[in-house]
Amino acid sequence: MAETKFMKGNEALAEAMIRIGCDAYFGYPITPQSEVLEYLALEATKRTGMVVLQAESEVAAINMIYGAAGAGKRVMTTSSSPGISLMQEGLSYIASAELPCLLANVNRGGPGLGTIQPAQGDYFQSVKGGGHGDYKLIVLAPSSVQEMVDHVKLGFELAEKYRNPAMILADGAIGQMKEKVTFFDQMERIDRKYEWATDGKRNKKIRRFITSLHIEPEKMELININLQKKYRQMEKEETLYESYYLDDAEYLMTGYGLAARIAVKAMEMGRAKGYKIGLIRPITLFPFPTDIFKEMAPKVKGILDVEMNMGQMIEDVKLSTEFKTRVEFFGRCGGVIPSPEEILENFENYFIKEK
Repeated sequence: MAETKFMKGNEALAEAMIRIGCDAYFGYPITPQSEVLEYLALEATKRTGMVVLQAESEVAAINMIYGAAGAGKRVMTTSSSPGISLMQEGLSYIASAELPCLLANVNRGGPGLGTIQPAQGDYFQSVKGGGHGDYKLIVLAPSSVQEMVDHVKLGFELAEKYRNPAMILADGAIGQMKEKVTFFDQMERIDRKYEWATDGKRNKKIRRFITSLHIEPEKMELININLQKKYRQMEKEETLYESYYLDDAEYLMTGYGLAARIAVKAMEMGRAKGYKIGLIRPITLFPFPTDIFKEMAPKVKGILDVEMNMGQMIEDVKLSTEFKTRVEFFGRCGGVIPSPEEILENFENYFIKEK
């Protein structure tokens, strides 16, 4: 039976991992997501037998994920910005080997060690690959504690459907805030039988092995081509977004995660002043919901992109609109969270006062 609790985002994420029937978690503590490991250490093993291990580093953790995923296990790790940076080589290996797993990045301010405050400076790293080679992660962007839970379930579904690593890209505020959240029922940990998994020979004539090393250039090219086909299928079938007031919109706001949540309030304040503003919130950052921006671009006078960085998703917004409307940017960075009043003021400065 579904259960409703009042929980912090990081702890709700960890609870969802237990309930989804995760086989193992390998991670390393880093603010602002350390509560994930702490919660799992207290709850997971005694309730489901899930393996929970604090690795010696983020590099070790992602390679443990690589090995466990290769054995066909449902596995997950979490970290925050610089920790995710350390995982990039392993992530590239996992993507090339076509293994399903789930990561969560609870963003902090950067670059460098930066600050423990919330930010969205990891969009490029998450959506454009991050590590070496032509690969993509499935990237989900929650804007609430409820979506932290929902995206654990969705993330594993998509990762296993496409045999591809998936990421929940949150930020420090969502990880730390407390909200009411409804959980799905506890799922059993099951022994998944994958034909590709290195879980022992079922047929002695067939040798199973997983690798991302391919010396022959023609073989490596073919693997890249097949990966791109998979990514195009994701773009065709898996894009998700939330929209407001598109039917009468003369202008749009957009953003993802916490920034979009704040922009919704700014949009409502603007409509109260008579501005016909709509809003598009991408939920999947890859695959990006290109089609809705392409459809709306000729219908509106301009789009304000709101992010907690210096301007990253705006590149995908501009490409999606095919430059058929004006796209402007407002952002705060370094851990500063924008206010609805600031967003509306910048909207007015760009699109209303210039008239």
